[in-house]
Amino acid sequence: MTDDTDLEQMFAAARTQRDHLPDALSARMLADAVQVQAEVLAPEPAARVGLWSQLRAGLGGWSGLSGLATACAAGVWIGLAPPDFLPDPVGLVYQQELEVDLIFGVDETGILTEDG
Repeated sequence: MTDDTDLEQMFAAARTQRDHLPDALSARMLADAVQVQAEVLAPEPAARVGLWSQLRAGLGGWSGLSGLATACAAGVWIGLAPPDFLPDPVGLVYQQELEVDLIFGVDETGILTEDG
């Protein structure tokens, strides 16, 4: 039992003897705690949303953009190589022969082949 009484005496001595922090250290710890609390409680700034993100969200996300890209590719394909039952718009625009008289009746090939 002497061991228990010695142990109790040591605990009682430890309870009565208190170590005190220096005032400067205590003040720095409290100032640091206030700063950390202010950082934690401060609202985070709202993230700025870019133009492409807004456009993607407006069109329905990636699935909407992929559908739009597919429809665009199909439209270009059908426009450049239409089925047989549709008229060819490229042929209608670019395969028409048109003569423009730039030099009022003079043959341009004759001007280019003349010597002199």
